[in-house]
Amino acid sequence: MKIIERDYYIEKIKKSIGTPDIKVITGVRRSGKSKLLEALRDYIGTVMPHANIIHIDFNLTQFENLKDHHLLNDFIEKAYVSGKENFVLIDEVQLCPQFELTINSLHAQERYDIYLTGSNAFLLSSDLATLFTGRTFEIKVYPFSFEEYLKYYEYTDKYSAFENYFKEGGMSGSYLYKDIEAKYDYIAEVFNTLIVRDIRQKYKIRNPQLMDRIADFLMDDISNLTSSRNIAETLTDNKDRINHKTVSAYIQYLCNAFAFYKIRRYDINGKKYLASNDKYYLSDHTFRYAKLGTKNLDYGRVLENIVAVELLRRGYEVYVGVLYKKEIDFVAIKRNEKIYIQVADNISDSSTFSREVSPLLQIRDAYPKMIIARTHHEEYQYEGIKIIDIADWL
Repeated sequence: MKIIERDYYIEKIKKSIGTPDIKVITGVRRSGKSKLLEALRDYIGTVMPHANIIHIDFNLTQFENLKDHHLLNDFIEKAYVSGKENFVLIDEVQLCPQFELTINSLHAQERYDIYLTGSNAFLLSSDLATLFTGRTFEIKVYPFSFEEYLKYYEYTDKYSAFENYFKEGGMSGSYLYKDIEAKYDYIAEVFNTLIVRDIRQKYKIRNPQLMDRIADFLMDDISNLTSSRNIAETLTDNKDRINHKTVSAYIQYLCNAFAFYKIRRYDINGKKYLASNDKYYLSDHTFRYAKLGTKNLDYGRVLENIVAVELLRRGYEVYVGVLYKKEIDFVAIKRNEKIYIQVADNISDSSTFSREVSPLLQIRDAYPKMIIARTHHEEYQYEGIKIIDIADWL
């Protein structure tokens, strides 16, 4: 498979080298966490040729004998070299039961620079502070961005390239397949494996059919406001009454595994977060095609999904804006920065343009406002609002 440098993540990791934190690389399955760890190993070997790198990949049979945390600890301790900078890189660390005991012990010695990847349901962002007694630094990895897609295929016309990215998405393992249906078969298998092996295994799911139905519902409903109670009512049939608390738990499991991202609502006028109804976006929009097909495809909602994930990738806190009962697709916040964003497929129709621009015009603060659409022409301004093609913004 062709490998490209994922500069954004590598630069984040480079800045963490030498800090006392336990570095944890997280993200949806097949998003490139293992390749990123290999790239880190190669980088360290190049710029620090005298460093001692202890690299353990539990995907490989040669490390099967270390799937006991005592043996893992002994192996690393024996590989330690005094007088050198010692790096510990462990891929799929969760395959060693009670791995956290070894990691905490190694970290307490202050002799190792530690980097981990693991299956998402077993190495959750919310669990890191509980698992590890030391401070953790999380590197969140996403499927290929449009920029990385361009780099991989060496496209020069980004407008036509975006049409392909819209269909093929960012699951780079699918790029090896030439036929679009073969690509979707691969992507569907990734999603099914994610649910079956990770979520069901960790949470001992009693009703896997319900989990599948909830996942399908969320895929079909991306960018729409929803709640666990509404989903429960929709999925309930005459024979089976579904508890909304169960639905809520299953949705949380899906988000824990980075299958979906939950986006909360934000009252722009009152400057407060709203509790009821959220939106859910897929970590890669092609999971939807692979599982549900491409019939009756709502381009606007898929574009919205792509923008949501890109904002998260860029490190923004992302919310759905609410102002005077009107909705603004995204309020993106990063420290003192704030951006208001509307997303649309086609704004050439005057009524559509008016609908999209109207909520933005009602916002009275001076933060940037923009409409992202498929305009296929250069960016321009409308009453202080930036209108930009999605291929240019990405």
